[in-house]
Amino acid sequence: MRTYDDTFSGQKIYPGKGKLFIRGDSKVFRFQNGKTESLFLQRKNPRRIAWTVLCRRQRRKGISEEQAKTRRRRQVKAQRAVVGASLDVIKERRSMRPEARTAARKQAIEEGKEKRAAAQSVKKAEKAKNAGAAAKGQTTGR
Repeated sequence: MRTYDDTFSGQKIYPGKGKLFIRGDSKVFRFQNGKTESLFLQRKNPRRIAWTVLCRRQRRKGISEEQAKTRRRRQVKAQRAVVGASLDVIKERRSMRPEARTAARKQAIEEGKEKRAAAQSVKKAEKAKNAGAAAKGQTTGR
């Protein structure tokens, strides 16, 4: 025997009972009686109507003592090493003072700028060399 749940109240609807309401967007709503249908059509919030299953669940009514007080273990976050860094390095970085961290960041930025400048100067020299060779090889006559 197939039973459905009332869309509004959450109560069971047995075969041969209830109403089916199909909205314009083809969404199906099942109601146990005219009361729940009326409240739904008035756009009432079932969480604010005391006798609905949603409201009772929200306020933890009718739950047996054992079920209500099940204790769960809290997960403890374990630290693990990542591919690029060992656990010691990660812990050391975590315990760094903010001033030391900003200093290290500035130093890393400076090193990056120096590398970029060096690479750019090499590129410029290469370009100048190639431009000079190309100028010598060109002929103006036809």
